[in-house]
Amino acid sequence: MLVDMARWAPDTRERLRSAALELFAERGFDATTVPAIVERAGLTRRTFFRHFSDKREVFFGDDEIPALAAAAVAAAPAGATPFAIAWEGFHRLAAERFEPRRAQMQAARRFIESEPALRERDLQKQADLRDALRDGYIARGADPFAARVTAGVAVELLQIALEQWLADDAGAPLTQHLAAVRAGMSDVLAED
Repeated sequence: MLVDMARWAPDTRERLRSAALELFAERGFDATTVPAIVERAGLTRRTFFRHFSDKREVFFGDDEIPALAAAAVAAAPAGATPFAIAWEGFHRLAAERFEPRRAQMQAARRFIESEPALRERDLQKQADLRDALRDGYIARGADPFAARVTAGVAVELLQIALEQWLADDAGAPLTQHLAAVRAGMSDVLAED
């Protein structure tokens, strides 16, 4: 019965993620199997697949972020601008989801950069986020061109801020990197 309770513990997803990252570091991504991950975490395959569709999703969290973005756009006040909606959502994600997992995200980034299949999946997840934002903006009445550009710029800025944050040995918060990237974008656009 103790094993059954462990499967349903609130930290199950993080236990699976930690076990996977440990095994990826020890054996490499290709040599690590789902059965090895669940054995290391003390869980079952069924539990793994409740949380992740495959071992690549350990790095990406399935479709959480695009779904959160779509919900945030839909719930935003009527007068909020598309970019402001995305930017506020990114700040919330930074504080609630990314900051607490910085060390794990740094380890994950090393694997993502070294594995073509993971790089491809990373690009797809960025595209999914862009699409979720764009579609949400259009549903709110934004011009399709403006929605596409705004979503693309917002996601690119988020990606740059994440990369800088993960490489920052000083440990500045992600929100500080978001602010710096946004200011940098303003400077670039003002150079006309």
